[in-house]
Amino acid sequence: MDTKHKLAKVILSSSKSKRSLIPQSNQIKNAIEVITESLKKNKKIMICGNGGSAADAQHLTAEFLVRLRPNVNRRPLPIMSLAMDTSTITACANDYDFKYLFSRNFEAFGNKGDVLIVISTSGDSKNIIEVAKLSKKRKITVIGFLGKNGGKVKKLIDIPIIVKSNNTARIQEAHIMLGHFIFEQVENRLINKFNK
Repeated sequence: MDTKHKLAKVILSSSKSKRSLIPQSNQIKNAIEVITESLKKNKKIMICGNGGSAADAQHLTAEFLVRLRPNVNRRPLPIMSLAMDTSTITACANDYDFKYLFSRNFEAFGNKGDVLIVISTSGDSKNIIEVAKLSKKRKITVIGFLGKNGGKVKKLIDIPIIVKSNNTARIQEAHIMLGHFIFEQVENRLINKFNK
């Protein structure tokens, strides 16, 4: 198979993964509404993931803090990644356990009315499960960008959005598109409140 056909196959696979989100439009609408209402009340959004999903969390954080679209200038929106920095990550992994990385940071910053977004292609990461458990105790809404069958964390998520794929790369591609879509819709709803 030549490069053209290989590329076409990957594009079709990526498109199929993204299309699996269409039947979940109600969950996506709920996520948009929950995030919008939280921000209207001057609460914050926290977001976390591991590996490529950590990069996606930082990517989406930057777009809320700075801007998502070049033609939309508004004040920065309060969102933070729970994978703080190398010092925090290594201290927590060394002094406690890596599975407490997100819950430790969440315990310091999570308050009633905030929203937590977890990004996990498997839904089985221990640190994602721990932070979801703590958010349930604190009655903080959790939105899950998940893959495969949602994994063990699915039962702890208030709004699970699952990319129907077993391919990690395809799931991650769909997650970043999903994040862009949700954040754009939130921005549209808040444009008057948060205009500069």
